[in-house]
Amino acid sequence: MEPRGLRNCNPGNIRITKDKWQGLRPQQTDKSFFQFTEMKWGYRALIITLQNYHRKHGCRTIADYINRWAPSCENNTGGYISSVCKDMEVPNSYVPNVDDKATMCAFAAAISQVENGVPAVMADIEAGWNLI
Repeated sequence: MEPRGLRNCNPGNIRITKDKWQGLRPQQTDKSFFQFTEMKWGYRALIITLQNYHRKHGCRTIADYINRWAPSCENNTGGYISSVCKDMEVPNSYVPNVDDKATMCAFAAAISQVENGVPAVMADIEAGWNLI
């Protein structure tokens, strides 16, 4: 069966909150995670969330972002950080530029890989970036 994040077009598995994201399916049938109409909307939400982690919550390093994205109460956060850094070929102390397309698309791809267990489709991620 296809991973939940892909079925929901929510490759980052963003939990349902009060946020009213663009591109949400009219009917939300998953009780825990947002469902988007197309992958590009899910990637847009993922990238904007990461940008907000920087702007509103002071995240700087990859480790800062992943500690917030995937808290240890629910995840193997250390393993998650290692996987993202390996995919991006950077140390966990790396400070991504949240306004750089290539950096953020690579970051989103690495998160999607961990969340779904399959490589991301870069065209979907870039389409999401282009909606920001």
